[in-house]
Amino acid sequence: MIDSITTTFRSASKRRGSRLRNGAGLLVSALSVSVIVMGVAHAQATTAPAPATDESLTWHGITLYGTVDVGLQNQTHGAPISDYFVGGSAEVVQKNSNRSVTGVTPSNLSQSRIGLQGLEPIIDDWSGVFKIETFFNPQSGQISDALKSLVQNNGRTAVNQTTNVDSSASGQTFMQSFVGLSSKTFGTVTFGRQNTVLADGIAKYDPNYASQAYSLIGISGTAAGGGDTQNRRLDSSLKYTGSFGGVAHLSAQYKFNQSTGSANTAYEVSFGGEFAGFSADAFYTKIKDAVSVAALNAGQVADLPGLCPAPLPAGTNCIAASPNNALAATISDNTAFSVMALYNMGFLKFFGGYEHIQYANPDDPLSAGFNVAAYTIAFVNKQSGTGSTYFNDKKLQVYWAGVRYTVVPDLDLVAAYYGYKQNAYGVGADAGCSTNVSGTCSGTEDVISFDCDYRLTKRFDTFAGVMYSGVKNGLAAGYDFSRTDITTTVGARFKF
Repeated sequence: MIDSITTTFRSASKRRGSRLRNGAGLLVSALSVSVIVMGVAHAQATTAPAPATDESLTWHGITLYGTVDVGLQNQTHGAPISDYFVGGSAEVVQKNSNRSVTGVTPSNLSQSRIGLQGLEPIIDDWSGVFKIETFFNPQSGQISDALKSLVQNNGRTAVNQTTNVDSSASGQTFMQSFVGLSSKTFGTVTFGRQNTVLADGIAKYDPNYASQAYSLIGISGTAAGGGDTQNRRLDSSLKYTGSFGGVAHLSAQYKFNQSTGSANTAYEVSFGGEFAGFSADAFYTKIKDAVSVAALNAGQVADLPGLCPAPLPAGTNCIAASPNNALAATISDNTAFSVMALYNMGFLKFFGGYEHIQYANPDDPLSAGFNVAAYTIAFVNKQSGTGSTYFNDKKLQVYWAGVRYTVVPDLDLVAAYYGYKQNAYGVGADAGCSTNVSGTCSGTEDVISFDCDYRLTKRFDTFAGVMYSGVKNGLAAGYDFSRTDITTTVGARFKF
C-alpha cells in the first residue's frame, strides 16, 4: 500500500492531462484562497487527508481541497465551548467538566481544513510534490488555536473555565507545509512541517479514523504524539514513506534540533505489511524534550511581573510574558512503541491497537523562556513534578478495538472502545498509590462510542453518535465536579 500522500499526488497527476472548463478562473480562485490563508494572523486532531476527488478543482497538477464539518453537541458534564480549540469542546470528561453544555461544535467527524497540494512530473516516475493546509473552526470562523484556548483561561478556577486543551494546532497559518519528491517505485521523501508517522498510523487503524467526537485517540493527541499532543505534527522534519511489492511498507521521520514550535530532536519509524485484507504495522518513537502545555494557575499569573522586574537591573535577562501570551509546560523525554492492525472483509472491518508510552525525566531539560508557536513558556516542570522535583518514570498504556459495519454502500455503523492505564510513579508518601489523592497514582480511563455515518452524496454526509468517558483513581485526581461524561453529537460534513 502506497502512503496516502503518494496516492493522493498520483491521482492528481492522472487528472492533470484533462482540459478543464473555466480552468484559468479556477486557478485564480485557488491562488486567491492560498493568499488569503497565508495572510491570516492565527494558525488536532489529525485525521486522514481529505483531498478533492472532483477534477474541476485540479488544474495543471494543483488541487484545491477542503472539509467543513459542523455539529450540534450535548455534554452531560463539560465546560463552555471554545471558539479556538480544534474540537470546540473537550469531548471527554476533564477537571473543569462542571455543567451540562449544548452548542455548535467544529470538526467532529474530521478536521475542518482548506489546502492546496500538487504534483509536477520531473523524470521517469519521479515527481515534485507539495502541500499547504490550514485548520479552522467553522462555527466561529477562527483559525484553530488550542493554545489561545489555554491563555484565555490563565488564572481562572476550574468552575469558571471554558474548554481549554493542549494541541499541536496552535494558531499556525499552515498546519502542514511541506515539499518533496515522490516515486511510485522508491517512495516519497518530504521536508517541512507534517504529520508524524505515528499520527498516520492512528488515522488508519482507529475504527473512527481519529474522529474528535467519537474517539479518545482522535480528540486526545497523546497516542498520535507519542506521549504529548505537541508532537502529533513535527516542524523541520524529514519524512520517508514507501511500499514494496504491494505487501510491505516502511516509514521513517526525523525532526532536526531547534525547530520552531517544538523542542530538540525526534525520530519515528514504522514497518508492516498487508495481505488478503489483513494489515498491521509496528511503530517506535523517541522524542527528546517533549512539551505538554497548560494554562497558568492563579499563583503563576501573580508571579509573571517578577519575571521582568521594572526597572530591570543592567545585564539581567528576563522572560517577557503576560497573561495574554504566557503558558506553563511539562518537559519529558518520551519513548513509545505500538502495534496496530485491521482486517477488512469488505462490508465489515475490525480494528485494534496497543501503545506503550514511557515519560522519563529529561536528560537535558529546557528552561523557561522558549516559545511554542506564538506563545511563551514562562514556567517549566520536569516530567510530571513541580519545580525541580523528579518522579519515577511515568508509563501510560493505550489500547483500543472496534468494528465498522457497512450496512449498505452509503451507511457505516461504528462501535469502539478506548482505554488508558497509568502506573503509579510517585515517590515518598504517594509511592505505589492507587487512589485519586495524586495524579501520580495509578489510574484508568475508559471510553465507549457508537456512531453512524450516512453519505447522502459523494461530497456530503451526515453523522450521529454518542461517546461515554470515565476516569478512575490517579487519572481522576483533581476531578472535583464529575468523573464521567456522555457526549452526544449530530452533524454534517462537506468535502471537496
